[in-house]
Amino acid sequence: MADDKCGEELAVAEPLGRWPVLSYGVGHMLNDITSACWFTYLLMFLQEIGLTPRDASIVMLSGQVADGVMTIVAGEMIDRFGRFKLWHIGGSVLVGVSFSSVFGGCLLCTVLGTDSYLVRTIGYSFFAAVFNIGWAATQVSHMAMVNCMTSNPTSRVALASCRNASTMVANLGLYGIALAVFGAVKATTCADIVVQYKWIAYVSIFVGCCFLVLFHVGTSEPTLKCEPNCKKRARIAWGYWFKKTLYYQVALLYMLARLITNVSQSLIAFYVTRDLKMNEYSKATIPAIIFCCSFLVSVVLQEMKWNSRRLKSLLTVGATLWVVSGAAVFILPSQMHNLMYPLAMVIGAANALVMVTTIGLESALVGEDLNGCAFVYGSLSFLDKMSCGIALFVLESYDETSSCGEARGLNTMSRYGTGLIPACFAVLVLVVTSTLRLHDDTPRARASAALEAPLLV
Repeated sequence: MADDKCGEELAVAEPLGRWPVLSYGVGHMLNDITSACWFTYLLMFLQEIGLTPRDASIVMLSGQVADGVMTIVAGEMIDRFGRFKLWHIGGSVLVGVSFSSVFGGCLLCTVLGTDSYLVRTIGYSFFAAVFNIGWAATQVSHMAMVNCMTSNPTSRVALASCRNASTMVANLGLYGIALAVFGAVKATTCADIVVQYKWIAYVSIFVGCCFLVLFHVGTSEPTLKCEPNCKKRARIAWGYWFKKTLYYQVALLYMLARLITNVSQSLIAFYVTRDLKMNEYSKATIPAIIFCCSFLVSVVLQEMKWNSRRLKSLLTVGATLWVVSGAAVFILPSQMHNLMYPLAMVIGAANALVMVTTIGLESALVGEDLNGCAFVYGSLSFLDKMSCGIALFVLESYDETSSCGEARGLNTMSRYGTGLIPACFAVLVLVVTSTLRLHDDTPRARASAALEAPLLV
């Protein structure tokens, strides 16, 4: 009877109107625009103001560790106590304050009245951790709201699609802001560089906060709940997943996919300006081209019908494209830097194929075990954030070049990190993909492997 009651509740759910969908969709804009700036420009900014590559990577690592831990904590706390919007606004406040403290100058140095190297490193690391704690709280609460806002399947897809469309706007907005600032403020000294990124940070926060107001005005606190005795909603123990071989395969593939995209994104600004000797605008235009192509391919993929064979085939295609483009990026001489534009298109398409299909694999892993999806998505997110932080720390530890305007040779960590190492990760993706055994013999199983939304977050 309980199961029937749940089924009746889902069957009679009315679709949401356009305003609730739109207001929800823009609720992650502050996170999206600051995240794009974080991965694209943080390491470059810190090194250009005088931190060594190793210490800059420590700042990045402190943020990634805090993000990974908070992802799990926030998920557990929200599952137990609810209050989605309270977690969302609290995390957003932390994001705004700490992000401005990272890119707006060393706040700890100002408070203590000293500009020593150690204080700068500690100050940036502290606010990087606070930023990622707030970011994780906002992300988890926003994503968890979807299933509790409505039980109507069409509305759930609409909510996810609107969120992803807003992500595209946020990322392109960030690169537009950066392009405008780089053109308006010429960097001849380290002080000029601080001014550049301060303006990027402040404008990004202002834009994100405008959409944050729309979200909280237009979105009500979710109240949808099912009866606690519904069997389908019974909580699944963590140990259940550890007995599945597919869990480890999907976890490894998702981690590798995130390493490919995040490591290359974090170092591409170094690569195009210092290795290829392209102009300063390329720090914004090349990432924008990659993201646009990734979005367009993701839209095409979302219209496809999915099964295990197609999922594995397109993941293989994406990984192969990354092997080829990564090798080309690694050997590309600075005299031929214009070839980076078509390469950026290939990289964007490869990113979409790799990330979208790994998200499809997550859905295939969860299948009908809906009440275990929080642990699956949370644990895989924790793994990707920790691995990305560690990978960037190791890469930057071998790069001894820093400081404003200092020239670098061709054989640099940015060249390895943007091209060769992601290509090696893609080779591992090909190996693991060849071992996958997915089951989609029933319509229900085939539906579970389908892509519900492109990964543009």
